[in-house]
Parts: sequence; C-alpha cells; structure tokens
Amino acid sequence: MAQFDPRRQPMRLAPHCLTAAAALSVALLSGRVTEPVRAQEAPPLTEAQIDQLEQRALNVASAPVGMQAPETIPVQIRRGETFEQAVRRTGIAPAEASAVTATLSNAMDVTTIRPGQRFETAISQPRGGRGDARLIGLTLRTGPASQLTVSRSFDGALRLRALEEKVTHETVVLSGKVEGSLSRTVRREGAPAEIARVAGRLFSHKFDMDREVHANDQFTYVFDRTVTENGRTIGSGDLLYAQLKGVTFYRFQPAGAREAQYFDSTGKNTRSAFMRTPLERGFRVSSTFGFRRHPIAGYRKMHQGIDFAAGLGTPVLAPSDGVVVEARRWGGYGNWLRIRHPNGLETGYGHLSRYASGLRAGQRVSQGQVVAYVGSTGASTGPHLHYEIWRGGQRINPAGVKTQEGTELAGADLAAFRAEKARIDRIIAAGGERRPQVMHAGLRPAQVEG
Repeated sequence: MAQFDPRRQPMRLAPHCLTAAAALSVALLSGRVTEPVRAQEAPPLTEAQIDQLEQRALNVASAPVGMQAPETIPVQIRRGETFEQAVRRTGIAPAEASAVTATLSNAMDVTTIRPGQRFETAISQPRGGRGDARLIGLTLRTGPASQLTVSRSFDGALRLRALEEKVTHETVVLSGKVEGSLSRTVRREGAPAEIARVAGRLFSHKFDMDREVHANDQFTYVFDRTVTENGRTIGSGDLLYAQLKGVTFYRFQPAGAREAQYFDSTGKNTRSAFMRTPLERGFRVSSTFGFRRHPIAGYRKMHQGIDFAAGLGTPVLAPSDGVVVEARRWGGYGNWLRIRHPNGLETGYGHLSRYASGLRAGQRVSQGQVVAYVGSTGASTGPHLHYEIWRGGQRINPAGVKTQEGTELAGADLAAFRAEKARIDRIIAAGGERRPQVMHAGLRPAQVEG
C-alpha cells in the first residue's frame, strides 16, 4: 500500500478525464486535430549582439544601489608590484581585488605580467564617500588584437571574457595628389609612419624633396598592413611599390641578397651611390658653396659647404654607407661629425644638436641611417645643418657630386623580378588585396561570487 506524503497534492482523475474528453470532441467536430505549435530555434548571436548585451549588462550593473556612476581609471604595473596590488590601488577592497585576480587567472598566469603593463578599470565610488569602491569592469590587452575583460553580470557575479578581434591582412594601394609635403599627405591618407619614411628615403635619391616635389604631384604607394575589424592598424609590412612623378620603385630580393632592394620597371637598381641631400624633408638651402658675406663676422669669406635651414632636431641621414671618423666638438662647427665612404669621399656635418644614440668613431653606418640631429651649436645664428664633402683632403662643392646608379638584374634574378613585378601590377589594377583571418571569442563565467 502506498505511503501518504503530506507534501504531495492528491490527484483527482475525474476532472482531468472530463477535460480531455471535451477537448477531443471539439477537435473531432472541427474535422481535424490541431498540430502542436513548434517553437522556432533562435539564430545564434553575432559578436556585435554579444557586445551589446554585455554593454547592457554593464550599464545595469554600473550604478549599484548607493554607488556613483563608474569612472575609468587607467593603471600601470609598477616595478616590484603584483597585479593584485596594482588593482588595489584603484581603491577597491582587498577581498575584491583578490577575487578579480582569481577571475583573470582562469585565462592567464597573472604572475607573468611585467612592470609597465597597462590596463583599464571602471570603478564606482560609494555615495557620500563612506565605504569601499567597487570594480565594475577591467580590460587587459593581451596582444595587438586580443584582450581579456572582467565585468559584472546582472546578478553581480564577476564574468571573464576573452576577445580576439577579426584581423585582416591587406595589401593597400594608396594613390593621390601631394597636398603640402609628400610625407604629411601619405600619413594623412593612412600610410604607416615607417612606410612614409622608407618611400621618402627612396625618392630622396631622385628628387630634392622640398624644391622638386610640388602640390598636385601624383603618387602611388603599395604596402602591406594588418588591421582589426575596427580599422585599427596593428602591424605594417613592407613597401612593395612607390611611384612619384613617373619615377617608380619595385621591391625585390635577388637570390643570395641579405635584404630586399628597390628596382625600376626594367630591373635596374634605383639606389644611387649617394643621396642628393642628408635631409629627407622640411629644409631649404640657406647658403650655397662659395664666397659669401659671413653672417657673424660680416666680411666676405669662402663658405666651403652647403647650409640647410631646418627645424631643431630634424634627423640627419648618412648619404651613403661608411665609417664614422669622428664625432666631437670642433670650434665654430659646434658638434661635428665626419664619415668616410668607400668611394673616396668623406662627408662632414656641423652645428648638430646631438648624435644618434650610440654613435661613435669606428662605427659602420648604412645609407639612409639616422646619424645625428640638426642643431645650432658653435658659431651659428639659428638651427641649420652645415654639410661638407671632402675628396683627397680637400672640400668640394656637394652640389657637383655626381651619383652612380646601381646594377641591373640579369638571368634568373631578372625572370623572378618580372614575375614579382607582374604580381604587384595585378594588385594595383585590382585596387588592393585582402586576406582575412578567423576571429575567436569566448564568454566564460568566473567561479567567484561578486
């Protein structure tokens, strides 16, 4: 015999039987039995919808009872400081800092976080100033396109989310007209700084960048870069092609070469033995080689170099490969630098503000390397570079030095170059190329109560 359980409600069969019979009768009278309603399966949430839900949850949790709206507080790990100690500096209670650290530990080893690492927190302060602050959210970037976030859910529990943005590798074709300077124009149009520098150095072999490049001159750059789905550039690759005023450069690395070089459309190396000037941009010739009235002494005197007026701190480049002979103070020249080059020439630089980091006598430098910075040391009336070229111990006019072009490709190297040139030309004709990567994202609850 079944035992009586006072917690169980007694079941009366008669009413249920009558209800079922009535329902069946109605269905039969109508001529059919109604099909049960099928629930439609909800489509999976997109990443944008997940972000919106998370933001909605954060907004709901962002103003707990008795607390003010959260404030963004950036934090940087100090030397000798643990991650948990850094979190405590935001003003939250030690127990909460420990809980946040434990939450983050589900995805990474927090002991590997180094001094200087930055992260952002959203902290809510108590109304009236009494009590501990409360952490509403924390974001720690773990890579160029990835981050970890700790936030509070609807129920106040801490939740951990690992986000990795969608990354796309692009080959960009950037075309336009010069407005102002070439460098500023291409930077404004989205070219990374390194791409602008490389192209500027290439073109400085062919043009006086301040006097021969004008507004409305046409240019085209082709370069690789990596961008996130939000349009943030997280990496720049190589400059593959550059064109200005009909002068073109194609990037190609011949077999056995230590690094890639740049060639014209026929396969001729466009690198000249000497750059036309040791400055890339932002300068003007303020005094030429020859007799002139000395700006300080006031009498006519031979000026044995060229003066380039430029802003204080403008980078000075080695016009060719060479070895530093001296870097020292030298009378009216102020901070002086002299470089010996393989072709029997030496170059000198006066009135420098400072030398490149680590530069010293005996050091080898390469063409286009920054060796010093424009200054006004010594007998000088303002920031400028005094530039000299010596041959056989005698100063000569830098403007009269003829540059020699590089060699031409042949055989297998020429065939490989033509194939690479054709690939780049196809990219230019197509307006660019995109190679997306897959994004991974996860949402995990922490095993810690808030």
